[in-house]
Amino acid sequence: MTTPATTPTVFDVQRIRADFPLLARSVHGKPLVYFDNANTSQKPVTVIEAMNTHYREHNANVSRAVHQLGEEATAAYEGARDKLAQFINAPSRNELILTSGTTQAINLVAYSYALPRLAPGDAILTTVMEHHANIVPWQLVAQRSGAMVKAAPINQRGELIVEQYLAMLTPEVKLACVTHVSNVLGTVNPVREIARECRRRGIPLLVDGSQAVPHRPVDVQALGCDFYAFTGHKMLAPTGTGGLWAKREHLEAMPPFFGGGEMIREVRFDGTTFAAPPHKFEAGTPNIAGFVGLAAAIDYYHSVGFEAIHVHEQQLLAYATERLRDVPGLRIFGEAAEKEPVISFLIEGAQATDMATLLDLQGIAVRSGHHCAHPLMQFYGVPATLRASLAFYNTREEIDHFVTALLKVRKLLM
Repeated sequence: MTTPATTPTVFDVQRIRADFPLLARSVHGKPLVYFDNANTSQKPVTVIEAMNTHYREHNANVSRAVHQLGEEATAAYEGARDKLAQFINAPSRNELILTSGTTQAINLVAYSYALPRLAPGDAILTTVMEHHANIVPWQLVAQRSGAMVKAAPINQRGELIVEQYLAMLTPEVKLACVTHVSNVLGTVNPVREIARECRRRGIPLLVDGSQAVPHRPVDVQALGCDFYAFTGHKMLAPTGTGGLWAKREHLEAMPPFFGGGEMIREVRFDGTTFAAPPHKFEAGTPNIAGFVGLAAAIDYYHSVGFEAIHVHEQQLLAYATERLRDVPGLRIFGEAAEKEPVISFLIEGAQATDMATLLDLQGIAVRSGHHCAHPLMQFYGVPATLRASLAFYNTREEIDHFVTALLKVRKLLM
């Protein structure tokens, strides 16, 4: 394991870009401009090399062998848990379950925590701006239990109407959910305030942190929520990695969601006793090399520093927003007072998919579609948007190239 480096005094974006091999490639003969970071981030060479080294030198299964390779693999995997727990300031490493990502984490809470506690007439509260991963699992357990799913509204700026969310925290609500940062709008929700009001009412709060962890330091103790789910591949790490932090009392009371090896103390045909959390929820062979890569991603974040990342990304967001306002007929969705660098938009008279396809021919990768947020699209009355999502390795020059290409595409489609 490497030790986190000191934060640089100067943010050198070109030096940082050199750490990401894929950013140097061309697409359709044009230099790549990668603006699809809310979907998945690119990976620094240190992450790629960490996984390569694991497979070349340490490959073995975890927790099943006393031989040297098994001990090395286990140390690396559990070391990743330690780093991730520190990364989100979890009170204990044993409160952090390693998952394949946010979707698995939320489903674990849905079936292991919520379903056994729900009864007909109960409710789960979420919001209109949620990703499907923070809607569909609740619908599935509600159907099985006779409960209902309620959604708190947002305003046209893409901000959660917090007073209405709090008013909807009525006695029948057994679990509240909210995204920390919207994957479509970039809106940053006031999680600490929501968590405080949930605690006053005795209602547990789950936070989807997928879009928060790549952009800002997360402190689950300061936030005061009960569950925090997040995904690794959006924060420089490999796909198939992520985590669920939950308060110890919840984990101890929750039954396992998956059954299999490594989550047990003893198996008999007349009954099984389970391991203590977190291993109670980690049946089967995990994505060992992926979590080795995740540990390297955390080291990389420390080497750059979140303060420097935040300043650069907010400058990019402001610059991109200003430039896009000069594009005729362009409408931005989501103009909250506090945002992360995500801009969803449409140009009047043009289809999102057509624009994304033509931009791709210019070497520009943006997202088009509903972004796994159908209710949000319905709120704005559109079938889809284009989404440009930025990361700290992006530049103003890329934004200029993007806007120039967008104007060219607009002319072709008008």
